[in-house]
Amino acid sequence: MLIGIDPLLSPDLLHALRAMGHRQDIAIVDANFPCDPAGHRVVRLDGISATDALNAVLSVLPVEKEEPQSAWRMIAYDDPSRILPIFAEFSEIVDQHAPGTEVHAIPPTEFKAIALDAYVVVVTGERRLYGGIVVRKGVIPPSGE
Repeated sequence: MLIGIDPLLSPDLLHALRAMGHRQDIAIVDANFPCDPAGHRVVRLDGISATDALNAVLSVLPVEKEEPQSAWRMIAYDDPSRILPIFAEFSEIVDQHAPGTEVHAIPPTEFKAIALDAYVVVVTGERRLYGGIVVRKGVIPPSGE
């Protein structure tokens, strides 16, 4: 245990977050997301919801501010205007940690490509459909800026 670090952040996940560079992505996906651990850096958080994982990750990870898009989720059921409860939760969590950052809706095939190209894929125990989000790492500015 560490002081000030969310206990959901496992040693493997903390290592990946710290090793990530500026403008690299982290994918937090649901339990049904297809990923092959042999080809990707995968961290498992079985039994943890994607929203709880996102909240824990964003408690230590800066979100990219200099790009027009730095957070993505899937379009559900081919309807970009359909907002599932998990999408609203993702948006609230992102806004809490990175005010003004919008979570952009993209087609599932595009989301899967971005997620599988991420620095790390965090597979959660999330059972809700379309329960994934990708976030791009930003920087922490020097003191006084």
